[in-house]
Amino acid sequence: DRPPSPVNVTVTQLKANSATVSWDVPEGDVVIGYAILQQRQDGQMQRFIREVNTTNRACVLWDLAEDADYIIQVQSIGLYGESQASKRVHFRTLKETDRLPSNSSNQGDITMEGLDKDRQLQTGEIIIIVAVLLMWAAVIALFCRQYDIIKDNDSNNNKEKTKPSSEHSTPERPTGGLLRSKKKSPSVNIIEV
Repeated sequence: DRPPSPVNVTVTQLKANSATVSWDVPEGDVVIGYAILQQRQDGQMQRFIREVNTTNRACVLWDLAEDADYIIQVQSIGLYGESQASKRVHFRTLKETDRLPSNSSNQGDITMEGLDKDRQLQTGEIIIIVAVLLMWAAVIALFCRQYDIIKDNDSNNNKEKTKPSSEHSTPERPTGGLLRSKKKSPSVNIIEV
């Protein structure tokens, strides 16, 4: 059940200290990540890059030595293991003095070219986002519930204020001619301790 090896491994956007490697995965296979073995041909440096929970089919290689030969191989990571390594791909980084043609729009561009702008969210990031959204939903639900309780209490109090109770009101006709209820005198309870 291991996935097949990546195909069409290519190196693009070569610079003095970076390059982009890209590849294809045969259709129909479940691939959840990749692994890249990068090594200098003179054997002085070897790097293993492993990325899971991604559908990306490209990776930027950084901190490469200027004017050096490299070999890379790519493996697909599936649900049940890793594929065999792809065919070896050789490339050579540029010299620092090598310039892009003057008509190129990338000349002098020091942006992080090749960083994946459409990067898929990692599982941990998704869990954090979902947890924060659930907490906000709980806070909003609690607020709405409290608001409804306060609103219900206010409307009950208003109904009691506007509806005179028959035992506390007696019709009187003071000079204005309007019905008024008798005012209760305030009561004071004294509790001895």
